[in-house]
Parts: sequence; C-alpha cells; structure tokens
Amino acid sequence: MSTLSHQSMINHHGSGLLAQISEKLHIWRDRRRQRQELAQWTDRDLHDVGLSWSDIVHEAEKPFWRA
Repeated sequence: MSTLSHQSMINHHGSGLLAQISEKLHIWRDRRRQRQELAQWTDRDLHDVGLSWSDIVHEAEKPFWRA
C-alpha cells in the first residue's frame, strides 16, 4: 500500500507558474499602457519633467516586453 496521499501528489508548482505568468502579463500590459500615455504628453508636460520628444520616441517604440 502506498503511503502517498492524494494531497501529497498534487503538483504545487503549477499554481506558482500560473501566478508568474499572470504577473508577467500584468507588467507587460501596464508597460504598454504607460508608453501609450507617455506618447500623448504635450510639450509642456515633457518640459516639466525634463524629457524631450526623442526620449519619448525612444521609449514608446520599445516592445512591451522590454523594460
């Protein structure tokens, strides 16, 4: 007779993997939204924070998976 219970045979790594995937998707979605918002800033907004349009273009053109 086996001493393993049903609970001990459950793969507990699966839920951790799903959580990691979910977190990564959330980060990517948030990064994409932030870059889209940044591309809508006015010259005044950029001046206030010390950024130029070339800074914005450089950031906005990055793929969502790149930080």
